[in-house]
Amino acid sequence: QVQLVESGGGLVQAGGSLRLSCAASGRTFSDHHIGWFCQAPGKEREFVAAINRSGSNTYYPDSVKGRFTISRDNAKNTVYLQMNSLKPEDTAVYYCAAERGGTFAFDSDFYRAHLYAYWGQGTQVTVSS
Repeated sequence: QVQLVESGGGLVQAGGSLRLSCAASGRTFSDHHIGWFCQAPGKEREFVAAINRSGSNTYYPDSVKGRFTISRDNAKNTVYLQMNSLKPEDTAVYYCAAERGGTFAFDSDFYRAHLYAYWGQGTQVTVSS
């Protein structure tokens, strides 16, 4: 089991920045690839960023590429999502997730929310125009 707790959300004006944190406990943190997803009211959960176990590889959708950066500190059992140049359309609840291992292949499965086994409770990000 891995327990995940997100923090760092809040209200920010368009163009501003936030840094989200995802603190993990339980199993060895460095054994897990981590993803960030977001969900706005009435919409499906969307992929935001992913990072592999060592932190050497990351993926982003085009909508956030160049604005968001995912990183991890395995010594602190924490993953970060630096969000810059925020837009009103970034408003959503942001979740971090950890895969369980097994058949999960990072380079092909990184964006598949249903393949992540462990989820945090989410943190609200609101961007005002």
